[in-house]
Amino acid sequence: MTDQYIVPNIWCQRNAEEVGRFYADVFPDTTTEVESRYPQTGLLDFQAPFAGEPLTVAVNLAGYRLTLINAGEEFFPNPSISMFLMFGDARFGGPKLARAALDRVWNGLLQGGTVLMPLDEYPFSPSYGWVQDRYGMSWQLSVNDEIDAEAAFVMPSLMFGGAAQNRDAEARDRYIEVFDDAALIGSFPYGEPTGPATAEALMYSDFRIRDQLFAVIDSGVEQDFSFTCGVSLEVHCADQVEIDRLWEALSAVPEAEQCGWLADEFGVSWQIVPANMGELMERPNAFEHMLGMHKIVIDDL
Repeated sequence: MTDQYIVPNIWCQRNAEEVGRFYADVFPDTTTEVESRYPQTGLLDFQAPFAGEPLTVAVNLAGYRLTLINAGEEFFPNPSISMFLMFGDARFGGPKLARAALDRVWNGLLQGGTVLMPLDEYPFSPSYGWVQDRYGMSWQLSVNDEIDAEAAFVMPSLMFGGAAQNRDAEARDRYIEVFDDAALIGSFPYGEPTGPATAEALMYSDFRIRDQLFAVIDSGVEQDFSFTCGVSLEVHCADQVEIDRLWEALSAVPEAEQCGWLADEFGVSWQIVPANMGELMERPNAFEHMLGMHKIVIDDL
């Protein structure tokens, strides 16, 4: 899916190739490949050990693009952003086959992983579970007989807790306002206070940006974590005008701005980059030029 507008990026601790191979083994119809490498020269001191090593590893998960960032131990994924996998009957050829596919993925992710919500029957799904894999990335798996065969298999889910508690509706509305061709799909508030969540906080809501689905939830239990660079959302912009507009609309933490990365007012990390970033990075000294940037300026790469 090379034209995917927003690509989730997962920060890996010097093991992105290993993580990619693991996902290719665990998930159905999934491939992985090294997409880019660190240059041999022009690196910052802390990057020197990575010279020539993989920089990004692409994972094509049933047609949905994820990027693994091969870096140090500065950041680590946590459950504030998880990937929701929707095992539709139509995609897998019936309810029994969908459940069998979910079970295979669940058992694979459990290899060195941790259960966050047990795999079981819930009011919203006949089979659902939430697991954090051995590399720290979180996945929600659910059987859903109402999803058609062409629907996306993967949906990023943002959980608002800790410093971002009770801000999911505000964030959702902000993203729908900021991005072109975005719209609300469904919204389900708690209705009464639940743990740290207020009655107005969202138990679940989904929305779309172009043809991609996203979900937000407010945590119903206290959390000691929130959003970090461990999982970021990379937006592939058509031109400098779009980069400038999104940067102005989203960036809220000046000290977090670097190399096209920003943090919004809710703490979510975004990468605002040209859609042809890979091609642009082939220019002489482009990587070194990028290291000095906050917002990406295409002509200066």
